[in-house]
Amino acid sequence: MSTIAVLTAGGDCPGLNAVVRAVVTRVHASGGRAVGVLNGWQGLMDGDTRLMTRDDVRGILTRGGTILGTSRKDPYVHGQGLASIQPTIEQDGIDAVVVIGGDGSLRTAVMLAEEGLRVVGVPKTIDNDIGGTDMTFGFDTAVQIVTDAIDRLTTTAEAHNRIMVVEVMGRTAGWIATAAGMAGGAEEILIPEIAYDLEDVAARIVRRHDHGRLYSIVVVAEGVAPPPGATVPVVVDAFGFERLGGVANVIGPQLERLTGFETRVTILGHLQRGGTPTAFDRILGTRLGVAAAETALDGGSGVMVALSGQSIATVDLAEACREPRKVPPERYEEARWFLA
Repeated sequence: MSTIAVLTAGGDCPGLNAVVRAVVTRVHASGGRAVGVLNGWQGLMDGDTRLMTRDDVRGILTRGGTILGTSRKDPYVHGQGLASIQPTIEQDGIDAVVVIGGDGSLRTAVMLAEEGLRVVGVPKTIDNDIGGTDMTFGFDTAVQIVTDAIDRLTTTAEAHNRIMVVEVMGRTAGWIATAAGMAGGAEEILIPEIAYDLEDVAARIVRRHDHGRLYSIVVVAEGVAPPPGATVPVVVDAFGFERLGGVANVIGPQLERLTGFETRVTILGHLQRGGTPTAFDRILGTRLGVAAAETALDGGSGVMVALSGQSIATVDLAEACREPRKVPPERYEEARWFLA
């Protein structure tokens, strides 16, 4: 009888509970034991685990967040790698760990696999920037939340003849900004992958206003560089990791100065992470969870389950984590046809 542990690490994400539900259900269907690890890697380091039954995951499919909890603690940053979690692995008789996480959590999983721990990764991030998969669960929900916000901000922008600068998540890649900007009909989209000139942006907005369109929506990914000469305060969280956010507070006033139009800034922040996952993310999370459990039960390790077209496949975990998946220029150009 195999014992498969499951943990959620890093930032929370709509659809996490769908994956946990699928892993636990599939492991039990095989006659195995499912162990839930509480609060991410910290749970393995502290021995904070519990056996999970099918009843423990009933009714969680529609819930945001994660019933297991999560944290930013890492066994290599805050411990001694595998040695930090080995007592828990032995205590619970864990044969393999399903790690549901973003690029940082999955890189930790790679290092643990190299030390001999059996791990299977599930890609999780609203940013959609993990390599090796066509899409990550949580992204669809985040895009819908941002699109809804843009729709609402558009009506108030139009009423007051304002520029609305909307900052969205996207540390290294502008997938959310690109997709939601296109879906919401934004006039400008700024992403980390594409250099921008704020004076050019302002000039396009002025031309738009000169032609009778007296409002504009500008979507900004949090990871874009600030304009030359400007800085964004660096904030570090309790675990020593840099916390992004606030570049729109620099861009907004400069756009107002350059255009002469009243400008307001909205930073959506953690609103994008919360709430009920979309049907797409529930389905994708469920499929990935089933595949991860089956891979772990079959003895697989050092791999990540991924969406490839319409199918679920396994890819090398180290290769998937090698570099972020960026928005390709051609995808951004599709959105640019409709800008300003």
